[in-house]
Amino acid sequence: MATVINMPRLSDTMEEGTVASWLKQVGDKVAEGDILAEIETDKATMEFESFYEGTLLHVGIAEGETAPVDQLLCVIGNEGEDISALLAGGASAAAEVVEEAPKAEEAVAQTAEVPAGVEIITMPRLSDTMEEGTVASWLKQIGDKVAEGDILAEIETDKATMEFESFYEGTLLHVGVQEGETAPVESLLAIIGPAGTDVSDLKGGVPAKAAVADAPVAKKEEASEVAAPAVVANTAASGRIFASPLAKKIASDKGIDLSSVTGTGENGRITKKDVENFKAAPKEAVSAPAEAKSSAPAPQLYTPVGEQIFEETKNSQMRKAIAKSLGKSKFTAPHYYLSIEVDMDNAIASRKQINALPDTKVSFNDMVVKASAMALRKHPQINTQWQDDVTRYAKHISIGVAVAVEDGLVVPVLPFTDQMTLTQIGGNVRSLAGKAKNKKLTPGEMSGSTFTVSNLGMFGITSFTSIINQPNSAILSVGAIVQKPVVKNGEIVVGNTMTLNLACDHRTVDGAAGASFLQTLKTYLENPVTMLA
Repeated sequence: MATVINMPRLSDTMEEGTVASWLKQVGDKVAEGDILAEIETDKATMEFESFYEGTLLHVGIAEGETAPVDQLLCVIGNEGEDISALLAGGASAAAEVVEEAPKAEEAVAQTAEVPAGVEIITMPRLSDTMEEGTVASWLKQIGDKVAEGDILAEIETDKATMEFESFYEGTLLHVGVQEGETAPVESLLAIIGPAGTDVSDLKGGVPAKAAVADAPVAKKEEASEVAAPAVVANTAASGRIFASPLAKKIASDKGIDLSSVTGTGENGRITKKDVENFKAAPKEAVSAPAEAKSSAPAPQLYTPVGEQIFEETKNSQMRKAIAKSLGKSKFTAPHYYLSIEVDMDNAIASRKQINALPDTKVSFNDMVVKASAMALRKHPQINTQWQDDVTRYAKHISIGVAVAVEDGLVVPVLPFTDQMTLTQIGGNVRSLAGKAKNKKLTPGEMSGSTFTVSNLGMFGITSFTSIINQPNSAILSVGAIVQKPVVKNGEIVVGNTMTLNLACDHRTVDGAAGASFLQTLKTYLENPVTMLA
């Protein structure tokens, strides 16, 4: 049977959404948990996943189009299923298809009539993956007056604790979920209406959405009672401005300084209406208080005004591949990081002597690669690969060297690095880097690494951490050589140091193994003559 999926409410203030992109096309198979589309809300662009499986039979909102919440988004069902009658039937047919059996709250709705002016508030879906929410705290108590834009409660979702504001005004008549309690999305959260209204028939469940939508809005006379209290300052002694999240967003979009807006909400809180109705006072009409005129002049506030502009560029295949591989590594391999400082005085002197030879050019990065290869030979645990059932120990050593190119990052590999001399490593790295920048690297030249070195020292970066280049178990991040005061033989002298950070996969490399590897690596770099043997 076909399932109708409507535009979801992905944020507490969302009234409409824009389909940024469809990740499934009509005719594609859809599994539960698959991402159907990216939907742009008033707060962010979020992935919307399917709670059903089948075939995508129909798309109701094309890419780039905007539609209100609960409008037909798409239809999922059996391949080849005829849904023409469903599409022609509109919202009523959609509701009939989505729900195979009436829920408990709908059964209540059939017997309970919503009194005039009463609004049923259900647990909102405040994130795309939220299935239930916990009331962290109620900011309103039963009997309190509620104005549109007031914060009713703080609700903890699966992603964050968010303020939930009221879209209605009246009196808080009933609370369905107590502080600290958890309830599924769309279960009864609260009831708002005219003071003294009997809502005992509604406390046992939530009326159907249609009943709620059709309930008339509270009379203007009642609304005026809520707004009647005198307006107070909206800025606390600490300088914090109290405003609803939606009011802040609208003010930001319009370039309005919230400190200039008078709040009509509770305790001077700025609401959506306050921002929408705000008109900046003419400069000549603004005058300082009498007592201020005799003292220093009031500072002139500057409110930046401009248009928020974005430029979109299509992601290249390389960028997508980088995102996919590094995302997989970061979220599947439990990374941890070790750091060590290396005295580079001897390395600087040795490199100067080596490069004095004819036709010889060795970089500090070449020395790090050579030292890493020799250290890996002594610490085979670092030269491993994690698989579900076994850990693979590589008997050979092939180091990948990260190279930045225009579209991203590539990692050419030096096969059997431990067999190369410093000059051979330098020549091969320069050759591969040149091919990388000209997009001439072959897949074979970028595969087969057992360890990776990433160096940002040439950019002046003194310390950083990298994401492991799987299936490697570790990656070495190399910082810049820094001249600074150091202690040698009990005296403070000027020295040259370099910071190395090792990211390890804790599934294969324990902390002690990683630390021992770094100690050996440090020994080689501080005594370069040992790498010439």
